[in-house]
Amino acid sequence: MVAGGLKVLGGGRVVGPPVGTVLASLDIGSTQTTCMIATVVDAKHDSTRRGLHILGTGTTASRGIVNGTIGHVEEAERCLRAAVDMAERNARTRIHDVYINVSGGRPQAICNSAFVKTQKGVVDQRDVDACVAAAIAKTDVGRRHVLHMSAVTFSLDGLPSVEAPLGMHGDVLGVEVSVVLVDPMFFRNLTMVVAQAHLQPAGFTLSPLASGRAVLLADEMSLGTIVIDMGGSTTSFAVFRDGKFANSDVVHVGGTHVTHDIAHGLSTTIAHAERLKTMFGTVVHFGHEDREQLAVPLLGERGVGSVHHIPKSTLTSIIVPRIEETFDMVRSKLADIDGLNGISRIVLTGGASQLQGLRDMATQFFGCVVRNGQPAPLPGMTEAAMNASLSVPVGLLNLAMRPEKQLAMPEEAHDLFARAHMGYARKLGRWLKEAL
Repeated sequence: MVAGGLKVLGGGRVVGPPVGTVLASLDIGSTQTTCMIATVVDAKHDSTRRGLHILGTGTTASRGIVNGTIGHVEEAERCLRAAVDMAERNARTRIHDVYINVSGGRPQAICNSAFVKTQKGVVDQRDVDACVAAAIAKTDVGRRHVLHMSAVTFSLDGLPSVEAPLGMHGDVLGVEVSVVLVDPMFFRNLTMVVAQAHLQPAGFTLSPLASGRAVLLADEMSLGTIVIDMGGSTTSFAVFRDGKFANSDVVHVGGTHVTHDIAHGLSTTIAHAERLKTMFGTVVHFGHEDREQLAVPLLGERGVGSVHHIPKSTLTSIIVPRIEETFDMVRSKLADIDGLNGISRIVLTGGASQLQGLRDMATQFFGCVVRNGQPAPLPGMTEAAMNASLSVPVGLLNLAMRPEKQLAMPEEAHDLFARAHMGYARKLGRWLKEAL
């Protein structure tokens, strides 16, 4: 998320919104758009902590959105309005500010490290700023928007430190900075559609990052985990280590591709292909599948002969290759990322992750521990909302309620971004959210 006005690098946590604040998230996906509204309350049995109470949720089929990108402004606007109106009716309240996911715009995460000698043998803010600026200077920003900027790890004389080691004695300070970039035209179109729906963006967050904040345990983030968010048109992943967001990428294959494969392979409608996938879809071959028959209406035909029957194994044989292709593309992307040594956990989430047997298939494919992830139950949340397809909107609310510390952009780095035509940084504020 992008936020402004707070410099807390090396300091305490950012204080979240007070009790009674109404928060809203908007998950703009290629297959469905969801608005979720919540209020901040005192956590049960502990008035010193805060929690969320879900007031209402609205979900509608997406229109005018392709691969997470705005393809038709008017249709996308109507889609947003429909989801928001439904959520407002259920919540019995109106909203203006929304926290929004980013799943398009060719997001790219770049990690760079830098080392500087401390000026006085004791780390102060100037040393931290100089080190961060040196790491950012290695990032080829070009004309792209900076969505997130996170300090993943610090080090002092070669010893790792999760936080900036301010006040500690040492000669060489190091930092690893992760910068997530998106296409400026995508960002402008997304902001324009949200504004035309009479909403004000309160912040933007990468989709798999938001999913991670909804489904990961604190220990999983600390020990290192990869969240794979399987959506309709894309499958994205986020890497968390040392309790922080470290890297991310996306492949343009998702659940919709599986549906289309079924429709083509069985010569049936897309609607019925989706039904077959949802009700009978699996990636596991059972011995009795050839005996189990599925009724499939043929596309464009009517009458008695319009329905034929296929063994369930045929449906499985259509689904499995596409999932294997998806996992193979993700594995290829992960192979290009440094710093994954020691990370042996994967959490699957997203609407397309609910296929039967997917967890076991992923365990064999990636050779590590895999579990299915869904948002933890929250007061006011319906049973239907407690599923993997709503990880993003819940994660956005979690980030809004518990903002993470922000990474200050040093003057040198700010000047670098300005020279690279990144004037939006001045418009949105000098501080970029360290969204973990």
